Amino acid sequence: MSPAAALPVTAPEFTQQAVGYPSLFLLVLIGALVPVVPTGALVSSAAVVAFHRAAPFSMALVFATASLAAFLGDVALYWLGRRGMTSKNGSRWLEAIRERAPEDRLAQAQEKLADHRVAVLVLSRLVPAGRLPVMLACLVAKWPVRRFVRGNLPACLAWAATYQLIGVLGGSLFGEPWQGVLAAVVLTVLVSVAPGLWRRMRGTATG
Repeated sequence: MSPAAALPVTAPEFTQQAVGYPSLFLLVLIGALVPVVPTGALVSSAAVVAFHRAAPFSMALVFATASLAAFLGDVALYWLGRRGMTSKNGSRWLEAIRERAPEDRLAQAQEKLADHRVAVLVLSRLVPAGRLPVMLACLVAKWPVRRFVRGNLPACLAWAATYQLIGVLGGSLFGEPWQGVLAAVVLTVLVSVAPGLWRRMRGTATG
């Protein structure tokens, strides 16, 4: 096959990759800083597309892109939170963390952080809505940025691998990429809301 014949196939593939990976990076980075973007669903959806594309290194690129973006976003948010802790008037970033870390969740995070230290960071990234209470507990405990970085790196790697696996499972069940993306998003949403529903049901039962 001549290079001219191969061009219509390879050019769109290259264009998708050139747009897709930077977009994934930016969205996960923004989602780490502003925790309203469903970053887990983004990673799972990207994993579905990579699974169906079956291109060399696609899965590895999704993993590297997502984990790096999550790591940099977490470190940036923690650094901004540290600045807020030492500032007289705090900062909007610190307030945003506190708004999403209720007192009871913060107390639990502080207790676990005192007992298990760095390991809690890894678990906090895997538990829905667990990241910010633990991050605030680290800020209250005055962890230096370097110490937070050491614990957050494996946490982001484990997080990216987990949601990529969800995407692979969704993609393997269906023949069309859009069906796999839909399944991955549904699975991600179920994983995200299940702990909250369980806590609500326990609270209702004990009340």
